[in-house]
Formats: sequence, C-alpha cells, structure tokens
Amino acid sequence: MAKTATLTFEDFKKEVLNDFKIATVSRECSLLGRKEVLTGKAKFGIFGDGKEVPQLALAKAFQNGDFRSGYYRDQTFMMAIGALTIEQFFAGLYGHADINFDPMSAGRQMGGHFATHSLDENGNWKNLTQQKNSSSDISPTAGQMPRLLGLAQASKIYRNVKELPEINNFSVNGNEIAWGTIGNASTSEGLFFETINAAGVLQVPMVMSVWDDEYGISVHAKYQTTKENISEILKGFQRDEENKGYEIFRVKGWDYPALVETYQKAAELARREHVPVLVHVQELTQPQGHSTSGSHERYKNAERLAWETTFDCIVQMKKWMIENSIATVEEIEEIEKASKKEVLEGKKTAWNTYLTAIKTEVAEAVQVLNNVAQHSENKVFIEKYSADLAAIKEPIRKDILVTARKVLRMLSGNDRASLAQWITSFSEKIQPKYSSHLFSESVRNAAATQEVLPTYDETAEEVDARLILRDNFDAIFAKYPETLIFGEDSGTIGDVNQGLEGMQEKYGEFRVSDAGIREATILGQGIGMAMRGLRPIAEIQYLDYLLYAIQIMSDDLATLQYRTHGRQKAPLIIRTRGHRLEGIWHSGSPMGMIINAIRGIHVLVPRNMTKAAGFYNTLLNSDEPALIVECLNGYRLKEKMPTNLGAFKTPIGIVETIKEGKDITLVSYGSTLRIVEQAAKELLEIGIDAEIIDIQSLLPFDVQKDIVKSVAKTNRLLVIDEDVPGGASAYILQEIIENQQAYKHLDSAPQTLTAKAHRPAYGTDGDYFSKPSAEDIYEKVYEIMHEAFPARFPKLY
Repeated sequence: MAKTATLTFEDFKKEVLNDFKIATVSRECSLLGRKEVLTGKAKFGIFGDGKEVPQLALAKAFQNGDFRSGYYRDQTFMMAIGALTIEQFFAGLYGHADINFDPMSAGRQMGGHFATHSLDENGNWKNLTQQKNSSSDISPTAGQMPRLLGLAQASKIYRNVKELPEINNFSVNGNEIAWGTIGNASTSEGLFFETINAAGVLQVPMVMSVWDDEYGISVHAKYQTTKENISEILKGFQRDEENKGYEIFRVKGWDYPALVETYQKAAELARREHVPVLVHVQELTQPQGHSTSGSHERYKNAERLAWETTFDCIVQMKKWMIENSIATVEEIEEIEKASKKEVLEGKKTAWNTYLTAIKTEVAEAVQVLNNVAQHSENKVFIEKYSADLAAIKEPIRKDILVTARKVLRMLSGNDRASLAQWITSFSEKIQPKYSSHLFSESVRNAAATQEVLPTYDETAEEVDARLILRDNFDAIFAKYPETLIFGEDSGTIGDVNQGLEGMQEKYGEFRVSDAGIREATILGQGIGMAMRGLRPIAEIQYLDYLLYAIQIMSDDLATLQYRTHGRQKAPLIIRTRGHRLEGIWHSGSPMGMIINAIRGIHVLVPRNMTKAAGFYNTLLNSDEPALIVECLNGYRLKEKMPTNLGAFKTPIGIVETIKEGKDITLVSYGSTLRIVEQAAKELLEIGIDAEIIDIQSLLPFDVQKDIVKSVAKTNRLLVIDEDVPGGASAYILQEIIENQQAYKHLDSAPQTLTAKAHRPAYGTDGDYFSKPSAEDIYEKVYEIMHEAFPARFPKLY
C-alpha cells in the first residue's frame, strides 16, 4: 500500500476493499478446500485460514525482484501478489499434473506449497527483477530458513561486488529483500536459530515473519518456546547504537492498519540498510485446525475457541472497516457473497479441467480393451473390466493402468502384443508427468559438457596437488565474476589445506569468505544465492560434517528442479574433502547414505586434484548442483601443473580405466584407488593381471556402461569401497550387475570389499584395521582366483 497521506480517502477505501476481497476469497478457498479433502476429491489439505490479514500487509511491502521463502500457509500472500488464482489453488489441491494448470509444481507437491517461475520452459533465466518471486516451498518445518539466508545474501553480493555486470536479470543494486515466513512452533527447530544467527552476523536484507497462533499442531506454545514468546527470547539480537543485529517488531495479527505500517517500516529498513528484521505477528488464529487430518476442537478449550471466533483476523478487519466508515455491513456482506460464488465456480472449473484429460485417456483405454476383447476367449471378463473402468465417475490414471495390466494377463498372441504395446506407449507418455526434471533438461545440463583434457608443457613441474586446485580457482574467479566461495576457514587462511591460498586477498571478502561453524546454513547460503543467478561454491570442511546439512541437501536442493517441474534451479557446487584420514570424525565415507539421500544432485569423487579441478570447470558450464569430494590425503601428493587451468573439464558420469588387465575388474573411487593400484602391482607379480576402473562419478553412474565391457573381458568383478558394508558398494554392484547386466559375463561371483561396519579407529593402525588395505585387496582377489584356478593359486589360509 502506498502511504495513506498520498491517497484520497476514496482511493484508500478502494484499496482496503480490494484487500478484504482477497482475504475473503482466500478464506473461502480454505473452507471449500477442506470439504474437497473430506469428500475424497483431494488427498490432504493444509490451508492458510487465520493468517490472511498479515499476509495482505506483507504483500503490500513486497516489490518486484523480492523473494519469498516461506511456509505452507501463505496462500493469501500469493493471491495478493497476483501469483495464485482460485483455479490454480484447487489444481494444486487435486494434484493436477500439468504445469499450465498447477504452475506451483505440476501436481508434485501437496496444496499450500507455492512457487513462481524463475525459468522459462527451456530452462533459461527470466528477468527476476521484473517479477515478484517465491522460492519453492518444502514441508519440513524450518527447512525454508537456510535457503532464505542465501536469497538475502545475494542482494548483499550484488550491491558490493563491483565486478558483476551493472545490468542483469537478478538484482537492481542489491535492493531486493528476502521475506521469510514460519509458524511459531517451527521456530523451535535448530534451522531457525542457525539462520537467525547467521543473518545477524552477515547483516543481510531479510524480513522474517513469525505467524503466531500459539500452537504447533496440538502442542501449545508453553511446550515449544521459552517464555512462550519467540521475540522475547530473541531480544538479545536487537541492534543498538554500538552493535549490529536485528530490528524486532511485534504486531497483532488482526490489526490491519498496524500490520500495514509495521511491514512498511520493516521493508524500508531492510531494503535501504540491509538490516535483518524479525516481525513477530501475534494473536493469530487457525479456524480449521492444523490440517484435514484432525480437528482442533480436540485440543483447544471452549475459552480459546471463543477467543478465536472473536479475534479472527477477518472478523476484526470487518469491524475496523465499519468503525472507520470504509464499508457498511451490507457492502461487506456483498463482497463475502461474491467471494463464495467466485470460489465455488473456480473450484468447479479446476475440477472439470483436472478430470477432462484423464477421462479422455479412459475413453482411449476402454476402446483398446474392447478391441482386444473381440478375439479373446475371455471376452466377457475383459468387457466387464472395460465397463467398470468406463463407469468410474472420477477416475485417476492409476485406474487405467491397473485395469489394462490385469487384462493383459488374460490375453495371448497378437492381442497380448497389441495391448502390451499400448500399455508401454501410454506409460512412456504419462510417466514423465511424475518423473521428469530430476536433473536439468536444458541445453546446459552437465551431461552435455564434453571432456577437455589438461595440457602440459615440456617443463611441467611436479607440485603439491593443492596448488593445482588453488591456481584453478584463481582462473575460475577471474573468468566468472559471479562465482564465489565460502565456508569454515575458506577465507583468511585459504582453507585448511591451502587450496584457496591468497584468493581472499586477491578477490575480496565478499567472493572468498569465512563462515561460522554452521553447515546447514552454509548450504542454505549456496542454495539461495544460486537461485538468484550467482555461482556459489559452498565449502563443508569435512565429509563427516556434511551430515549436518544432509537434510537441506535432500529435501530442498536435490528436489528443486523436480518439485518445480524445471521452473526453478540452484546450480550450487558443494565442496568437501574426505576418505582415508584417521579417527572417527575426520575419515568417514558415508557415501551410501549420501547418494541415496540426494538424488537430484551429482556426486563426484575425483581421485586427485587435477580431476577435481576439472569437475569445477565442468560444473561452471552447466546448470546443475553437485557435490565434489576431494581426497583429504591428496593435497600434498605431487601432480603435474597443467597449462590450461580453468579450461580443462572432467566429464560427469564417465568412468576411466587407469590400468588395463585381463583377469579381474577392480572398481573403486577416490583415495582407495591408490591402495587398489598398489595391490594390483603386487598381484601382477604372481600372474594376476587386474583391470582398474575409476568410477569418478557416483551420480550419475557410468552412463556409457563401460564397466560391463571390462567385465565381459575379465569375467570377474570386485568392488572396493571404504563405506560401510552394504553402503555405496551395494549401489555400485546393482548398477553393474543389474542395470548393466554384467551377470551374463561372470565366471565367478561378483564381490565387494568394504570398510568395517564401525567408524575407523584413530591412528594408522585404526585405519588399517577399519578400512580396506592393500593386503585385504590382494587376498580377496587371490581368493576369487583360487576358486577359479585352485592349482595355480593354492589357498593362502
């Protein structure tokens, strides 16, 4: 809302009445949405009733270029900024798998999870400064917080890094605010506190709204928050004349004019000064309870329910409008009546649109089934199946395939082949509606990058491998002004292994920076900045510590392209180091956990720093997120210095044969390869010629299926991995044996050699007795060869 002093009363009245109309439409959507779930048309509902008026006030302060990172009750806000229609609200509730009707997620998320499109249908950036933006919601409570930090930090980067282009699609002098919303109970989560602290340290333009209705599902605030008041316990964050911090506001959630004034103040402060702001919106209600899975009458007493009826924000807004002669009772009733009608018509339109495409598919299936029935001895049964399918009033696609696949069992000959072909064709057409865009489908996807080998001159020097990384990062920062790196010890000392030595001094603290010990928000910084066109590299000091951030990686980053049907992306590079050190906490290799949790992120495991540098170069030419695990014990090993730093590229999803052989295929990755190579040399001395393959990339895995070609030659397979038994080795074995069908070529049972089930004990002996050693590999290979050729290789034990 513009300041009231610049408005005539009639203009002011018109604006207020329009706000009230949006609020009543949103409330009616919530009420009718609940009914749609309870009657079975939708699976689940979680709505924004009770939060309408503060969201109207927030929307008034929200400008083009701004970003929201919110909570799944912000439907009124989305309607107020023009990013959500009634039809789209219900399309999301029904799970309409068409981006044209459910632009939030094409049916992939439950209703109440909102997003705008940062990308066009080809995966190209839109001009984000010319639209109001919402990052895609996730359900895990407080999971939106780390990303919020990065969205806000991007504005600070755009304002302060002068090498960036003055005109771009992402920022106007860093004037954009990142707006966060959260329920009061979710402020109990560690991610909330970690983000609040980090934003105060970084001093970024973030406005954090807490919608406080005193409950977290059925659990009262007295069990959630010390003093039952989040702004009270955060008072220590309040800035003063001597200390930077937050500006903290409290406002009643039913007080329309106070809300408008508060949000205007918050926006002005955050936008101009880059000061984070907390807005604690108190005395809100939740008229229908938490969700459609329960009733709030079960846990709220009569007194509370009566209070909620009186202090419902829409009820209070009506009262204020009447008292201030903005609207009469009759005008209000007319708006409410029109809203009910509009929502009902919108719901009907959304439902009919949702059903139309499916009913067309049902009709096609019925025709196919009736055709094959004509020549079948099971005609009567097939026609019954067909009739039952046709009779379903509100079908879903599952009904079509369940029926067709059951009929397939009743057919033989040409009729079975005909129906099988139709089922296959139908599945190929429909499956992408539910499975596409796990990875980028644009022309910049990582798989499209071609390998560029490192080049060397005749005087190429053998240097500490960390220098290759350092000098490659230098080339990257010079070439890509939008690239920045941050993490624990990344700045002043140039990371703990000196791979960034001198980079902060050369490129400044905004591009090469230290971060606190807070892995989840380091990831969040990267996600948010990547969503705004920057190319961040988020550094997690050790692979073990990645577990602090695995939830954010899994629930947010890995699913982003998928849950937006390719309309948002965050090409974040996550840098870490691990494998083969000593002790429980610095030598972990939980790759099985990682690769199964973060499908949607590439997982790259280079064996040396030249390969790692090549991965960074590759990824900066792509638009996909990735995790790069550098070998922790490789920084001081010697490698040749390439001449084409910043230009050579390691291909993603491609394995490399680093030693050819004829007797057995040994497959591994990372630091363990050096031990495999040592064992292979010793095996060669007794006539066992092993082929060694470096996986390089766990996700994606061997896209050219080169490992099976090796197994076809050697007829034996051993996977060596330093993860726990059944970890990454199980995944690797499935890829080779099942997906590549290597079982056809095996003369011996495929085997794995892994670390022990426990974490490695401290010291060199701890490593030796916990993880695969050269002797373990030698003896495992020998045992396999003994089984095949007992005379040549008599038992060792």
